[in-house]
Amino acid sequence: MQTITIKKEMSFTDLFNNSWSGALDTLRTIVNNDKEEELMSLLYQVFEDNATETEINDYLWFEWEDIFKQLDIEEDSD
Repeated sequence: MQTITIKKEMSFTDLFNNSWSGALDTLRTIVNNDKEEELMSLLYQVFEDNATETEINDYLWFEWEDIFKQLDIEEDSD
């Protein structure tokens, strides 16, 4: 089976609108703490240009504690 790779740029708004489950909770906390730009920089550092939407969603969902630590967000912030 042949496959193709589709690469697209996403703003924070695009990321928010295309995320699901626990990743949305992480993103809401990031918005509430005005850390959208910092998150986008962190995602670039972690993934550079090589990640699927699912990989980013899972990172946001399951690695929220590390993300909050990197962005100086207290864990109990909502």
